[in-house]
Amino acid sequence: MPTATAAVRAAEQKDLVNRLRRIEGQIGGVIAMIEEGRDCTDVIVQIAASKKAIERAGILLLTNALAQCMADQKRSSEARRAELQKAFLSLA
Repeated sequence: MPTATAAVRAAEQKDLVNRLRRIEGQIGGVIAMIEEGRDCTDVIVQIAASKKAIERAGILLLTNALAQCMADQKRSSEARRAELQKAFLSLA
């Protein structure tokens, strides 16, 4: 499978990096909440939000990989299908 950087066009790469930096900040916030002894339900809400943000970043990467893989005429359609199936299953 192509590397994440190769699979992402420049404008989408900037969006993806921004998303991942926000997630990084969210995770730092979760750590701080735990260290401060915040209520566990508040921490769980933030963990759930972080998880959803990570999943969305994965879907963004996957849609870019899908477009690139379908455009790659050098490989057989079966090889492309197997590659995409593996990527989809990794996010499931």
